[in-house]
Amino acid sequence: MWSEGIITDPTTGSKYKYWVKHYEEPSETFGIDGGKISKLTIRKLNDSRDVVNYDRGWDVHCPDEYEIKAVYATILEKYN
Repeated sequence: MWSEGIITDPTTGSKYKYWVKHYEEPSETFGIDGGKISKLTIRKLNDSRDVVNYDRGWDVHCPDEYEIKAVYATILEKYN
C-alpha cells in the first residue's frame, strides 16, 4: 500500500513531503530495519531533491541533521 503526506517539524516549522510503500507484514529482506516499509522518499516541501530515499535498499541515507531524523523517526513509528 502507498501512503503519502506532509510532516511539519515542530521545532523549525519546516515542512517535508513523504511517500512510503508499506506492507501488513515486516520483511527481513526488503523492509527498513526488517520492518514493513519497502520504499520511502522524503523531500523538503517544494524541493525536488530527495533528503532520504530507500528503495529496497538505501539510495540516499538519512542525514545526521536532527530535523530530518525527527521526520524520519515519525514516519518509521507510523508505518514500520
